[in-house]
Amino acid sequence: MDEHPDSLTKKGEWLFNSNTRYYKSFRHFVGKQEQFYRIDSLHNNVINKVVTQDFTFTRVFNDRWSLALDVPYADNSRSQLNTTGGERFSTHTFGLGDMRITGYYWLFNPATARNGNLQVGLGAKFATGAYNLQDYFLQANGTKILGPVDQSIQLGDGGTGVSLELNGYYNFSKTFGFYGNFFYLASPRDVNGTPTSATAPNATKIAITSDVESVPDQMLIRAGASLSVKKFDFSLGFRDDALPVHDLFGKSDGFRRPGYILAIEPGVTYRFGNFALYGFVPIAVIRDRTQSVPDIRQTALTGVYTHGDAAFADYVVNIGLTYKF
Repeated sequence: MDEHPDSLTKKGEWLFNSNTRYYKSFRHFVGKQEQFYRIDSLHNNVINKVVTQDFTFTRVFNDRWSLALDVPYADNSRSQLNTTGGERFSTHTFGLGDMRITGYYWLFNPATARNGNLQVGLGAKFATGAYNLQDYFLQANGTKILGPVDQSIQLGDGGTGVSLELNGYYNFSKTFGFYGNFFYLASPRDVNGTPTSATAPNATKIAITSDVESVPDQMLIRAGASLSVKKFDFSLGFRDDALPVHDLFGKSDGFRRPGYILAIEPGVTYRFGNFALYGFVPIAVIRDRTQSVPDIRQTALTGVYTHGDAAFADYVVNIGLTYKF
């Protein structure tokens, strides 16, 4: 079933989880409308390839309390055309991302709540990942200039945040049940000071604050059903990954690409001994790049409706293993 891993552990045990996440975003959307011409005729779509390796260490204090440390590393690349649209080049980043530490508590006593339970997690995210990395950008005349890489491949966002998690499950039998997860990361910092371009911004960009990168909130919702067959757990659910337009706390200035992805998420877990191997592949059904705060401000300033785009992936691959010791 899809219980949180430490619901099956004992006092004093440790859990180690290694998760590899990969996606390639290359389809551009404005709102829910895909810009097919970016691939079909102009061939100027941006292609992001992101590989994130997460190492999570969880200490189980007793049957209700645990503490987890997440350490991510990323290897990112972004392919795009130069300013004349004639030649493609790439920028890259690699290194440590933003680390997070979270305390978890089961609301109901696992000894008596055998069919289901709800876990609350409260954590802190630290600005350990670089958020102002630079690389060389190919210009129209063939020269290269050094500038900050795009926000989408920076290793961190430059903000300290607070996260809230809810993890729940209910088993109707020994083999069938439901699961659900909610995650929200609130980042009070407004902007991180990293310019959005290697060249000087114009007056409009400065006025609407799109000349500097934002520090956005993040949200994730998952829910579905799981079926156990011998050592295998099969699951099928939906997933909503979202980057809100407005932050829960503080201002929402700066450049960001808000939106959400609704996906169908099949998964399988194989358990043997103290190990568990798993794979989850969310497949995008709806992709929506919503209007950002700078978009709204530019619309009001110029009287011309403005709505930026974003590149989305068709699917995401999550594979990993968990070891209990």
